[in-house]
Amino acid sequence: MNKKIENFIDGDFIESGGNSIPVWNPQEGKIIAEVNDSSSNDLKIAVKAAKSAYIGWSNKTLKERTEIFYEFRNQLIDNLNPLSESICEENGKTFQEAKAEVLKGIELTEFACSMPQIINDEIQEVSRGVECRSSHEPLGVVSSITPFNFPIMVPMWTIPNALILGNCMILKPSEQTPIGSQNIAQLLKRSGLPDGVFNVVNGGKEIVESICDHPDISAVSFVGSTKIAKIVYKRSTNNLKRCLALGGAKNHLIVLPDADEEMASNDILASMSGCSGQRCMAASAMVGVGDIDSIVKKMVESAEKIVPGKNLGSVISEDALKRIERYIDEAEKDGAKIILDGRNFKVKGKEKGYFIGPTIIDYVSPNMKIAKEEVFGPVLAIMRTNEVDEAIKIENRSSYGNASSVYTQDGRLADYISERVSAGMIGVNIGVPVPREPFSFGGWNNSRFGVGDITGKSSINFWTRLKKRTTKWNKGAKRNWMS
Repeated sequence: MNKKIENFIDGDFIESGGNSIPVWNPQEGKIIAEVNDSSSNDLKIAVKAAKSAYIGWSNKTLKERTEIFYEFRNQLIDNLNPLSESICEENGKTFQEAKAEVLKGIELTEFACSMPQIINDEIQEVSRGVECRSSHEPLGVVSSITPFNFPIMVPMWTIPNALILGNCMILKPSEQTPIGSQNIAQLLKRSGLPDGVFNVVNGGKEIVESICDHPDISAVSFVGSTKIAKIVYKRSTNNLKRCLALGGAKNHLIVLPDADEEMASNDILASMSGCSGQRCMAASAMVGVGDIDSIVKKMVESAEKIVPGKNLGSVISEDALKRIERYIDEAEKDGAKIILDGRNFKVKGKEKGYFIGPTIIDYVSPNMKIAKEEVFGPVLAIMRTNEVDEAIKIENRSSYGNASSVYTQDGRLADYISERVSAGMIGVNIGVPVPREPFSFGGWNNSRFGVGDITGKSSINFWTRLKKRTTKWNKGAKRNWMS
């Protein structure tokens, strides 16, 4: 009998009365669990629990709330291997990729634990006998909707910061990877988090819509496709909520002829194939300027050593596999050259798994689908030009704006390109330019809807509101226009 993944509400796992959704092991191509497909009524129960817990939780000092997350960090460290194994099982990553994901979650928790040192509420005597002060106050009940590709890390973008800042949360994980959130809930409870502060409601479209509509949820964060991010943002803000919705990406890596061949080829390859390309920071479009044939040749040689089932994980589902292969088929039909083909790959002993090998496609035209749309697989589309400004124009025409990188040994050109590409996160000789804490994560254009970023210092303003207080006690103070 398959494992049942339940909602976590008010400190307990509770089964929903609705239907179940199968959870697949994508490396094996088999069902490993069933998860609640919750209703709007389940969400109401969770929000009620969170509202009840909010009074006591928000009245704790920042230091008291932080101390619980010190213990949570220790729990993450103690459970590093089992957490990593659960990611492999439900997501299909390699063990090393899964372990790196949990380690990043630990780093995010460590940053949140520094909040007492980071938040500097202001106080100033603005006039003789008149004092003004500001403080960051929690919003109340908030919600985080997270994707399948990082079932531990992406929830950790929001959970530690939002809760330490005094909010209570409803998490809606991807129905494809709900086990990670169940593990987080267990470890938070074990760390001493009061019941009701953190809740998990599983499900699909109905729960997402209910979160956007519920009048007692003050803020919504979302990570997923651009199509759904737009819907969530519009629906949430139409209901007068704060919303920060992160969408998809088409990250362009501009490669100049003077790039270090070893570094560029290895970095670009790791960026396009890491996590099987299922990340919004993956390199999926490369723009070569001038003669970059030797770099491409080296990339292909190295990519041939990446073997699905050994050092490359699976993609999330059969539908995802078919979609990725359709992009490759169409690019080939349109005249692009497949110089490394990962289609129709079967792993011995895991023939039902959803595997695709690294795929490199050269001589792609900027107007081809594969050059413009998010593929979300280990596929690199190479476009070519002889002009730096034309490479920048190709990048600028993308509707997305998550990340962009440049590979060169020329600092002047690196600055020139970095200043002109239209993306929120820039890399110079770095294939995955994810900022480390305290710097925040967030793209531009159709990769982000809303103001601010989801991690780092910028997240403080999203999860809190400023309270300003002006005080006068001294009747004998010298008077002026401010008095």
